[in-house]
Amino acid sequence: MRLILGVCALAIAAGAASAQVRTSAPRDTIEVLRLSRQQAIAEALTRNAQLDVAREQIAEARARRVQAVAIPDPALTAAYDQSPGPFTFGTAASRPVSLGLDVPFPDKFRLNNRIGVADIRANEQNFRLQTQTVAEAASTSYDSLLVALAHRTVLTETRDLANDFLSRTQTRYQAGSAARLDVIQAQVAVAQANNDLIANEGEITAAQASLNRALGRVRGSPIVPTDTLALPAPLPDSATIETTALENRPELAILQQQRAGAGATTSLTKEFWLPDFTFAVQRDYAPQGGPALFTTGIALPLPLLYWQHSRGDIAQAQHIERELAATYRDTRAQVVQDVRTAYANAATAIKQAIFIRDELVPAAREQYRVSSTSYSLGGTSALEVLTARTALLQAESQLADAIAAASTARADLNRALGIPVTPGASNP
Repeated sequence: MRLILGVCALAIAAGAASAQVRTSAPRDTIEVLRLSRQQAIAEALTRNAQLDVAREQIAEARARRVQAVAIPDPALTAAYDQSPGPFTFGTAASRPVSLGLDVPFPDKFRLNNRIGVADIRANEQNFRLQTQTVAEAASTSYDSLLVALAHRTVLTETRDLANDFLSRTQTRYQAGSAARLDVIQAQVAVAQANNDLIANEGEITAAQASLNRALGRVRGSPIVPTDTLALPAPLPDSATIETTALENRPELAILQQQRAGAGATTSLTKEFWLPDFTFAVQRDYAPQGGPALFTTGIALPLPLLYWQHSRGDIAQAQHIERELAATYRDTRAQVVQDVRTAYANAATAIKQAIFIRDELVPAAREQYRVSSTSYSLGGTSALEVLTARTALLQAESQLADAIAAASTARADLNRALGIPVTPGASNP
């Protein structure tokens, strides 16, 4: 009887444990994302928090414009006048109630509107700039992940070659045609290949974390890229890159809008002496109060101390204009230098990748093939085979790095040209 009860208890416990495992399994399941480069860029432009910041800055600028051109609220005042003492409301001889409205000079609304519109457009250009920055960061992070995975492929091939070489070396050692030192060197090569694969796991994890950060994901997920490393598109004509950059760069557009706003601010500052219009209606609600009375007038300062304005706020506004003009000239020169440097870097990176692909890697593979075949026939030493294998590994790794560098340099050239990369992006 005790045996039967024990078996039943074990069965119940096993069932509960299996149910718990089935329940917790979905929680431990990690979603794997499969993304192409364009999909990664599109998701980054949708979810990255930097673009949310830029959108809110545009909304803030629009709110500032509404506030700048708003008519001041009317003022309602009520009082007890001609009282014999404080707080003696019942004996007040006059009880005036007035409603007044002060309207600035109409041209000030026009200038404030120009300032607000320039502010909005500057922030819209900043949104363009942030869009290009986020897209470039996502593309660069995608390349980093592709490189890490390419390194894993190379290291896996290296490990397989090392195991094959170890097998052949042990066979030759058992046949008496190889030294014990050759076997030890082959074992070290296998161990080194396994260690490099372990280190590569950290490289892949870091690349995935960087890409998740660019995609605006708080909780990172493993990402499997569906694209492969490939040479980027051909470069544009070098004769037109400066013109394209000067027409499209958001930095220059931002400064142009800031200069327009600064010019309107200077004009508005010079209108400090223009009159404001005053409209009011007043009625006395005392027992002998009369009918409602209306007031229409103007209020303006007397510019007797005009030098204070000419050397103060007006001078400050004019100097801001000159500062922005100088900043625009300097930024324009920087844009020309930036696009020339980016073009040279992209051209060099593409040439290097093509050379490694067409010249270095085939030569390294042929060298390894010849040395490996010769070793099997007893013509070369194990050290020569290991040296050739190391050269092949370095060449294949250099090829992956070079192609990724070329892709990154091409993306940087697009940024320097001001070409927007906006697949699936929404306008602010």
